[in-house]
Amino acid sequence: MYQVPNYTQTVSMKLSEVLADIGIDERIILKTRRTWLLRESLWSINHQLLDENGMLTHIFGSQSEGTTTLEMQSDIDQLLYSKISTVIQDWSDWIPGVRNLLMIQDNSVSPGYCLLHCLRNDVPLSANDDTYQFVFKDRTGKLFLKNSLASFIFNACEIHGPANVDQGQPGYCDRDEVFALHCTTWPQQARQWLDQQDEGQWPSAEMKQYCSRSGCFVVGVGCRGSKHEQLEWRISTSLAERCLMFNLNITQIRCYVLMKMILKTYITPFFQDVISSYMCKTVVFHCIANTHSNIWRKNNFLPCLTQCLYLLYTNIINENCPHFIIPGNNLMRGKISPAVKPYILEILNNIINSKGLALLGIKCDSLGSRLHAKFNNLCPIKTSDFISGDLLFNLAAEISDTLINTFNLLKDSSPYEAVEKLKNYISKALYIQYEGLDKTANLLLLPWYCTSLGSVLASCNICQYNTVSADALKLISLGLYTDVASSKLKLASILYCVQKIQKADLVLSEIESRYDLKIVEPICSCHRFKKELFRQDFFQLCDNYNEEALQYTTASCVRFLQCEIHCVPTELRYEFCRSTEEDRMFRTEDDEWMDCAVVDSLSFLYFLQYKVYSHLGRHDQKQAALLKLIRTIKGEPNLGHRETALNILGKCMEQEGRAGDALQCYSMSLNVRRKNNAAKVHMSLLLSVLINART
Repeated sequence: MYQVPNYTQTVSMKLSEVLADIGIDERIILKTRRTWLLRESLWSINHQLLDENGMLTHIFGSQSEGTTTLEMQSDIDQLLYSKISTVIQDWSDWIPGVRNLLMIQDNSVSPGYCLLHCLRNDVPLSANDDTYQFVFKDRTGKLFLKNSLASFIFNACEIHGPANVDQGQPGYCDRDEVFALHCTTWPQQARQWLDQQDEGQWPSAEMKQYCSRSGCFVVGVGCRGSKHEQLEWRISTSLAERCLMFNLNITQIRCYVLMKMILKTYITPFFQDVISSYMCKTVVFHCIANTHSNIWRKNNFLPCLTQCLYLLYTNIINENCPHFIIPGNNLMRGKISPAVKPYILEILNNIINSKGLALLGIKCDSLGSRLHAKFNNLCPIKTSDFISGDLLFNLAAEISDTLINTFNLLKDSSPYEAVEKLKNYISKALYIQYEGLDKTANLLLLPWYCTSLGSVLASCNICQYNTVSADALKLISLGLYTDVASSKLKLASILYCVQKIQKADLVLSEIESRYDLKIVEPICSCHRFKKELFRQDFFQLCDNYNEEALQYTTASCVRFLQCEIHCVPTELRYEFCRSTEEDRMFRTEDDEWMDCAVVDSLSFLYFLQYKVYSHLGRHDQKQAALLKLIRTIKGEPNLGHRETALNILGKCMEQEGRAGDALQCYSMSLNVRRKNNAAKVHMSLLLSVLINART
């Protein structure tokens, strides 16, 4: 294969082009990393604002690295840890007032693992309370923390972060959530790696210096078969590994992605959980560290890939894949049985000797057919705009998730309590000194909190004085450009409720002018429903911008808390009473939004226009708004609250004197959502009116 340089260069360049077409290029990778790091910041900021035991989060793995594609369906690897506990490696690092755990890394512990010795939090001495169910006392009287605590804490603590997504739920990535403990210092077992430095080799001294400052995590899982399996905690250097991944060049990243595709195509379907993508990443790290950087070029892609596959082949023969940072930790220990080993070796050998032909059999992202098309000088469709659209849509959904979990804590609050809590969120967000992407994430959240605070204040004003104060309006104005419509619709609703009809009309006209039906995508995270195809123009616009495109391309649903009730039109207030006592029995923990009045932006826009035009006596415009509302309910595939849209359409029909059509709307609404639906109330009231009128 290496004797035919023209062949290998041609295949290498075509293969590089194909991977670029499916989103593995520098621009899309940087965009992907930025978006996922923003989502990571949103999670952590939300935890800090809500005082959740100092809970912080990181997103590791393929999603945040940008080393996945649309069809690889990589998991979201989320690591949560609390600042109220700290792991130390030396007695001098003991911190008063927190739970200190001393990391033990001696010969009795498996490489890559440690024991956690429990210390007192008032003086730097060993803990002596052995009544705690998650500690084990050894023969010397020392207490060690059991690793079963990690899963207990994770399942028991009430985390108000984004809702968990069930494994295998259609339309969503699986989420692998892990609770860990943080250690601010570099693990002793990995210190030799820091000291190994050859001139010009990868990783550089600067990268290793950064890695050493990142510390490590310990995760509650022991080495399989170890005599301390119930007490051992696995040492994780995920932050350091993310640094290494972020410093790979595009050919190195493509090698890793293609190795995962080969694994997914030729090995995993037959030998699941034997060779992992993490092993592939480790193999790529070792190859890069042991070769000159000049070989990692686009026109040398195929030989680089072959070298990585050959090292994986060698590791399987030896049944040893050493961890890149802690070499004593064999990632293949106990993974490869004698029965499957020869089959996996045969598969890899055939791929290595195929001179790239085996790649034509990869169906993931149509890589094989795309490569074939490249050799025939065809131009397959690029997917960068689809990836950009998916990234922006999910960032908008992440913001919505974060706000939902914040506002769920306010749904039972009195207006006064809600005002104080929102002020507290805003003050803390302004006080914490965020930098970089954390600052950007904070600026994405703050306007929403300001608008909500202004809306609660406005509700109090309307209740007491039937007007809205300047302070409330100023706060609302700070969040008018969070997205295309939702915050402005709150303002329009408030103006309508205080009979400022002309001003409400102006706001609604501005919203409609900005709401491009060919671009704007509805955003709803209240409940999980399968999204239909997105608008093509949405993808194209997202491809040219980052998070700043949110205000032009997305429209979140409009949510009113009970403490904002005086800002809500009468017809929509019934949504606060959607659940009977029987209905509540059918709710889940993800249904807390049902205690609020929530409606999709586009449906609410046309409903408010109908009401405003009715007050202004503009009959033709009123009927046009009604027709648009009907078309939206029938034609918009991604409405999150179609039943609510049908309910407010029914109220419009009642106003039109079309009782039969109103009843049909309520019946259709109940077909969408049988339980926890205000349509039951609307239907009962209308039937009562009709019966009384007839008698």
